[in-house]
Amino acid sequence: MNKPLQDLSPTPSSSLIARRSLIAALAATPMLPAMAQFRVEVSGVGLTQLPIALVPFRGQDASPQKISDIVQADLERSGQFRGVDASGQALDESSRPDLALWRQRTADSLVVGSVSRLADGRYDVRFRLWDVVKDRDLGGQSYTVPQGDLRLAAHRIADYVYEKLTGEKGIFSTRIAYVTKGGSRYSLWVADADGENAQAALASPEPIISPCWSSNGQQLAYVSFESRKPVVYVHNVASGQRRLLANFKGSNSAPAWAPDGGSLAVTLSRDGGSQLYTIPASGGEPRRLTQSSSIDTEPVYSADGSTIYFVSDRGGAPQIYKMGAGGGNPTRVTFSGTYNISPSVSGDGRWLAYISRVGGAFKLHVMELATGNVAAITDTTADESPSFAPNSKLIVYATHLQGREALMTTTLDGKIKARLAGQAGDIREPDWGPFQKQ
Repeated sequence: MNKPLQDLSPTPSSSLIARRSLIAALAATPMLPAMAQFRVEVSGVGLTQLPIALVPFRGQDASPQKISDIVQADLERSGQFRGVDASGQALDESSRPDLALWRQRTADSLVVGSVSRLADGRYDVRFRLWDVVKDRDLGGQSYTVPQGDLRLAAHRIADYVYEKLTGEKGIFSTRIAYVTKGGSRYSLWVADADGENAQAALASPEPIISPCWSSNGQQLAYVSFESRKPVVYVHNVASGQRRLLANFKGSNSAPAWAPDGGSLAVTLSRDGGSQLYTIPASGGEPRRLTQSSSIDTEPVYSADGSTIYFVSDRGGAPQIYKMGAGGGNPTRVTFSGTYNISPSVSGDGRWLAYISRVGGAFKLHVMELATGNVAAITDTTADESPSFAPNSKLIVYATHLQGREALMTTTLDGKIKARLAGQAGDIREPDWGPFQKQ
């Protein structure tokens, strides 16, 4: 799936279309009913996982969604928790549990709750979290939601539990975008962070590549080939409306939002060769950032907006470089290996994820930016398109497993992985969205 750097300057027949997120393009198409569902398969064992018991929520057998199961899957996928058997117990948020019993079951924490259908068709979801070791009530919340938001309520419960017990913000109520190709049809999906509840945002016979979430989670930028050349659009996820951002002479590709949402970095060949530019989010005249005879592409911003990381073959082979967001002399970042592409920077600024070609295999690597230490964290050989979760604790990426393309999430040490296995079409180039406003 991964090809030499020259293929990163896209054309409709380029093998980049098989590597870089083929989204779909049909303007002003509203969100369609969910069609592609996923199952979550968690594998691996971390060194320090918190044992947690999730008692089946009272009333959830009559609910369309099994709330406690969703919460447990979220927490286990994070790599920070392991489930403790909670069978044979009937508890909810209104009564105080016998925490001595749960200490005997080796649980450090306990989640109990209930779900009930209201007269107006909505659902009342309640929960409470207990610290079993310290014999403390850690609080709880309640949500009144329509049936379609039951999974979101479960993800928010998981976020609450995760933050209370780790001190870090949870990412389970965030969203991911990814692309499937089925036959000659391309579809862009927006899904929950666990891959479920997928909604088709776009559909088209023409490929689109390089999706990128805006910092407010309301827009996706992407490159469409429907005009028989690569053109950059900005797409409103909720309404399906879009607007043209870059349609200059030659190739317009690889959009990346600045963290403040006011501009995007793009790769343009309008002046000859593929070079980096910035362009206002409202459109307008681009400003050139790089001045080289090489191919410069795949820009991404650091979370504070001060730095742009990008891929260039200026040293003879594709490597990752960085420079100030306003331009300037680039500094080389990757030195291990002769082919490194697809940079993604963690929100906390500590980590760089990228794809490195190792003996013909394309593998996900993680670099600690402060030290330059690098580790390959996968066993697969066709990894692509890493994207950090907004809390910097997980990475989503695409790969080949058992002869088909699939999405995976992994912890930064590679010890806990979860496969998000699509039921239809090849799955390509995920991008993890930002934290959602509650």
